[in-house]
Amino acid sequence: MEVAALVAEARLGRPRAVARLLSLVENAVSSPERAGTLREAMAELATGTREPYTARVIGLTGAPGVGKSTTTGMLIQAFRARGSRVGVLAVDPSSPFTGGALLGDRVRMQEHATDPEVFIRSMASRGHLGGLAWATPQALRVLDAAGCDVILIETVGVGQAEVDVARLADTTLVLLAPGMGDGVQAAKAGILEVADVFVVNKADREGVQATVRELRNMVALVEAPWRPPIVTTVAAKGEGADDLLAALDKHAAHLKGSGELHFRRLARARDEIEAIVLARLRSRLADPQEDRLASLAERLLAGGLDPYSAADDLIAALN
Repeated sequence: MEVAALVAEARLGRPRAVARLLSLVENAVSSPERAGTLREAMAELATGTREPYTARVIGLTGAPGVGKSTTTGMLIQAFRARGSRVGVLAVDPSSPFTGGALLGDRVRMQEHATDPEVFIRSMASRGHLGGLAWATPQALRVLDAAGCDVILIETVGVGQAEVDVARLADTTLVLLAPGMGDGVQAAKAGILEVADVFVVNKADREGVQATVRELRNMVALVEAPWRPPIVTTVAAKGEGADDLLAALDKHAAHLKGSGELHFRRLARARDEIEAIVLARLRSRLADPQEDRLASLAERLLAGGLDPYSAADDLIAALN
């Protein structure tokens, strides 16, 4: 199928066309010959009647074991009850040794697999740091164009440095669970600083009140127009879904009322452009500049050159 026809099918929400476009997005990262096709597809998507970034984008992050996939499944059900079309991008870690990935997050969402208004895509991180895959922003654009009202992005779950999702999502949920660490551990975790809503999942466990109390003490120190609410859930049983939706709606209203939604999406667009530019520069560092880079590295190691001068030399060669 030609790119224009494929995009037209995807805009109608046809699952097979959406899946093929997402495969194109992912494979273009490691297959330069497909980059031109991807560029054509993105140009076609940009000419649609639907404005970009129309979908409501919600990110879910947190340490492994806090119940991100189960909470994602609970949110799918809650938004479907409202009649929303839901897209899900679930990012799984890739092995640093084999490059493979289990792609097991969607196992906990199988009850929605037959719903034609739900599209779930597992993505491998492919070594990209920050909890997302390199292709996630472009995949988000595909699901947006396919008519999704809500897009849920579930991150890898790597711990304290997983903050990229905050620049991609309109609202970021940070999930915690009782017994995952003391107050000091919570305070130093970088992911807590990006939360728009805190979710204490597995609230039927012992210690939930202590976790909530520690979070409240942290939130009390926040001096900003928006203070993240704290919601307790038992996602495996569907408990707390209404409270979580209420918190999400309240944050969405805050974003629109304050004008911050525009600035967040503007930052997302800037990051998307910057990522493409950097990727193209990296590709130019391969052939024919690989020999020059190796030579500069040898000179740097021998002490005959400083790193800034080496960088200047390489940049001049790229121009």
